[in-house]
Amino acid sequence: MALDRVKLGFAPTRRNLFSAPDAIKYANLTRDKLHALDVEFVDITEINEDGLLYDDEGVESIAEKFTAEKVDGLFLPHCNFGTEYACARLAKRLNVPVLLWGPRDERPEDDGSRLRDSQCGLFATGKVLRRFQVPFTYMKNCRLDDPEFERGVNDFLKVCNVVKVFKSMRILQIGPRPFDFWSIMCNEGELLEKFNIQLSPIPLGELYKEMNHVQTMETAKVQSVIDFCHTHTHVEISEQALKKIATLKVALKNLGEKYQCSAGVIQCWTDFQDELGITPYAVEAILQDEGFPVLCETDIHGAITTLMTDAATRNEYRSMFADYTVRHPDNENGELLQHLGVFPLSTAEQKPTLIPSHFVFDFPGSVGMEAKKGEMTLCRFDGDNGEYSLLIGNAKGIDGPYNQGSYVWIEVENLNRLESKLVYGPYIHHCSAIHSNVVPVLYEACKYLGITPDFFDPIEEDVKAYLRGD
Repeated sequence: MALDRVKLGFAPTRRNLFSAPDAIKYANLTRDKLHALDVEFVDITEINEDGLLYDDEGVESIAEKFTAEKVDGLFLPHCNFGTEYACARLAKRLNVPVLLWGPRDERPEDDGSRLRDSQCGLFATGKVLRRFQVPFTYMKNCRLDDPEFERGVNDFLKVCNVVKVFKSMRILQIGPRPFDFWSIMCNEGELLEKFNIQLSPIPLGELYKEMNHVQTMETAKVQSVIDFCHTHTHVEISEQALKKIATLKVALKNLGEKYQCSAGVIQCWTDFQDELGITPYAVEAILQDEGFPVLCETDIHGAITTLMTDAATRNEYRSMFADYTVRHPDNENGELLQHLGVFPLSTAEQKPTLIPSHFVFDFPGSVGMEAKKGEMTLCRFDGDNGEYSLLIGNAKGIDGPYNQGSYVWIEVENLNRLESKLVYGPYIHHCSAIHSNVVPVLYEACKYLGITPDFFDPIEEDVKAYLRGD
């Protein structure tokens, strides 16, 4: 699976007091390293003779170029010391995540002289960025070939991706929330005012109308979905039900494209089952793998969570939209993550099954599967009373009893802490679980989004240590 595209603005900086040739040398070495890491970046070699940032004229020209190129992040290597005010002015203009780093300084010459004071420059720029109220990410003062450099750059690319995805969210809302689900209510106006997250609400009737169109006009697409299901799942439902599911999948994708949405939510019960005689859960599982998540119960905050969590891996992995459900019968820190059959097919331990019914709904259309075990990140964006936060932490998959639908048993360090967080809120029983440790990425992204990071285990100092290169 191709990683999401992230484009950096590369603006190496110097200060006149120190060696310009040495700054140029380290800027070029950094360029070479970024190319070796397959990082896409916009360069400034034509801006001035040095290809470096160090004055106001450069700030203006670089800002215009980076804005036109729509960079997702700004990388400021301090190649001899750096011009802190120029870095701050450029960062303020661009309003994207900022990566601050400088190459480790060499041993002083025998006469005590130095060509660079890169570390000292980092201290200066950090202070000035604070004065400008520009949030930034600091990567350890290290050598280009140190593992911390590659790790830090790759993590920053993921942070940029989370910020980019979050700031461009538009969510297709198909139907109102089910009456009984008061816990998933959200404030549409506040999401727009605070975060520019836009909702595109449509009635369920528009979905039914689109399905009628697809059934008569897009039969080839429907057949393609049917073939996909036969190839990638054990089909235990009727061909008639499978055709409805395939039609629904094409219709949901069409509506997402029509309204230019990055995710969707749907009133998945009970009008839907009464009207169509199927559940939408298998379709949600398929769409999640295609990068257009559609979630149950009109959970807007759940869709935001899923997009953020997937973006934190640059969509290398897909997250599972799950309920925290019941405690493990034998493990005091074990918990059941499950849903009616919506986990992405790519997360299955074995080939999943399209099942004819679930104990909650006696309708076809759910996916029966146990998800892969292994390391996971658990995440939930939520809020109320005008404040928003992101609950994050780590878990691992464990053995447990069989369940219907999509499920995986997990273990956390202390389930009592997690349970307490979910009861006291502002979170609910829904989360996104992904097979990757992206807690540091999500934590760092929060500083650019105006969201409070929140941990269900006391790991914040460990996360900070990781981010500073310990």
